[in-house]
Amino acid sequence: MTLGRGDTGGRGRREVKPLQIQDVGELGLLERLRQFCPSRLIGDDAAVLAVPPDKRLVVTTDVLVDGVHFSDRTTTSEDVGWRATAANLSDLAAMGADPMAITVGLSLPGTVPVEWVAGLYRGMGQCLQRYGGQIAGGDLCRAPTISVAITAFGSVDAAQALYRSGAKPGQAIVATGRHGSSRAGLEVLLNPESAANVSALARKRWVSAHQRPHPRFDAINCLRRLLSTGASIAAMDTSDGLANGIVQLCQMSGVGAKVERSQLPIDPTLIAWRGEEEALDWALYGGEDFELLLCLPPAIALEFVQQLGGDAAVVGATIQAPEILLTDSKDASWVQPLTLDRGFQHF
Repeated sequence: MTLGRGDTGGRGRREVKPLQIQDVGELGLLERLRQFCPSRLIGDDAAVLAVPPDKRLVVTTDVLVDGVHFSDRTTTSEDVGWRATAANLSDLAAMGADPMAITVGLSLPGTVPVEWVAGLYRGMGQCLQRYGGQIAGGDLCRAPTISVAITAFGSVDAAQALYRSGAKPGQAIVATGRHGSSRAGLEVLLNPESAANVSALARKRWVSAHQRPHPRFDAINCLRRLLSTGASIAAMDTSDGLANGIVQLCQMSGVGAKVERSQLPIDPTLIAWRGEEEALDWALYGGEDFELLLCLPPAIALEFVQQLGGDAAVVGATIQAPEILLTDSKDASWVQPLTLDRGFQHF
């Protein structure tokens, strides 16, 4: 509790209301946010960005809405800033691009504390400082609900750009990281008592996966060293769930897939906590893991997994037939089609 002017901490002490956006106005808020933006990129009607020679511009936009993608129950404003930025950078990574800059469209009620917005921008800055890029401007407007819309700009060599449509039959399907961890982190934050018997280390790992995901530029840099120019592969991020990524890659490439259940990258502690079936469901459909899914020639896939040091796994293979199936090598009769219907959908 903050002491007000004239308070002594005894009887009559009152809590001082935090400074709100409506107290400083749009111009006052913008002045406070200038510290987070390079001075050479703001102050005009638009930012001017230089694309490196022989590169192509890559652009992506993502929107996070209070009550849909984040809430004060699970996420501080700094974490919101990090997650919103990381979501866009993950899309750049999935295209094989390097980050250049972001712009921020911020809609919010006038009653939001100024410090909440400052925390949001600190989180954005922390993410950009780690992975590259800078805040190049944006827009503010009044709205009944907080929403954060970020557009990210990146650059990529035209011959090294990655697309969802590049898979061929007979390729290995590779997933980076562990899936289901972000969903586990959300559960720990919402219902901490349910994870009372889980180790503190595992809880911290899952909460971090949910609040501060890491776009996989390390995996892209590894892949660049292995791929020859013109190699036909496919890639996307798994923010909408691992099953969603597998199905979309296959549909865009016109191939099918067989995915091996035992090879899915799921935290063993999560399986022990929730059981095999729920852990599987969270891994396939929980979403927001912000990892990468790749379809690669088998030899390259093996070397890629080895070079990442166990932080990736071959989970299956693309096939000529159109079906997209999850199978179990221990039970030939167990087959489950993968679908887009069970993951998160806005409508």
